[in-house]
Amino acid sequence: MPGRLLMRAAIALSTAVVVLGLAYVYVWPPAGVRLSREGVPLLAPPVAHPLTGEPIPLQELVRHYKGGRS
Repeated sequence: MPGRLLMRAAIALSTAVVVLGLAYVYVWPPAGVRLSREGVPLLAPPVAHPLTGEPIPLQELVRHYKGGRS
């Protein structure tokens, strides 16, 4: 009986730590999660290619116009 109670307490504690940790990162995300090195939001949706109209990642478009690798 004490083993079962101890196991349930450990499960409840670990669940609370995970839920609170995820809530903390969601509400106050670290600076590295918000923007890339070029200042582009990491969770940005794809944008239309200027010539073809096909969707491409925003990061790729920024790299192209900044003169980086394509």
